[in-house]
Amino acid sequence: MTLTQSVLPAVKKIKEFEALLESETDYIILLESRLGLLRKLVKIGQKAGKKVFVHVDLIQGLKADDYGMEYIGQEVKPDGVISTRAHVIQQAKKYHLISVQRLFLIDSQAIEHNVKIIRKTAPDFVEVLPGVLPGMIKEIKEHIGIPVIAGGLIRSMEEVDQALASGASAVSTSRSELWRFNSENT
Repeated sequence: MTLTQSVLPAVKKIKEFEALLESETDYIILLESRLGLLRKLVKIGQKAGKKVFVHVDLIQGLKADDYGMEYIGQEVKPDGVISTRAHVIQQAKKYHLISVQRLFLIDSQAIEHNVKIIRKTAPDFVEVLPGVLPGMIKEIKEHIGIPVIAGGLIRSMEEVDQALASGASAVSTSRSELWRFNSENT
C-alpha cells in the first residue's frame, strides 16, 4: 500500500475538516471527535472523495475494545484507523481497514518492545512520533520493513522535508500551514 501525498492533514476542529473537504487532499485524519459525530464526519469526508482515517484512541465516548472496533468497522466504516494499541490494529484487519500503528520514540527499550509488537500485528503503516528525528525514522523503517509516517512536533517545512528525505512515506501534521497536496510537492 502506498500513500498518494506526502503530507497528511490531521484535524482537531470541524472548521478544519470542512475546509479540507474543498481542498485537493486525498486524505483526512480525524484526530479528535465525539462518538456521536464520527460516522457522519466519515461519510461526509468519503462523499467528498477523501480517504478518512480515524485516530481510535482519541475519540471521546469510544472504548477501543473488540466491541468498539466492531462499531468502527461495521457502522462508521472509515478507510483506516490509527492507534497505539496492538489489538486495535488486529481488529482493523478483520474489518478490512487500513491500519496505522503509532510508535512513540521514548527510549531504546520502548522501541525494541514496539518493534516486536509491530512485527506481530503487521500494520499497513507505522507512525513514528516525534517525527523530527530523521535518523530514527530511517532506523525504524529498516527494522520493520513497513512504510513509516512521521508525526508529532513537526513545525516547519524544513522538518517535513527532512522526515521525507530520511525515508518517511508521509508526514502527518495538524499544522494547516504545512498541508500541501499537489503532486509537485509530494
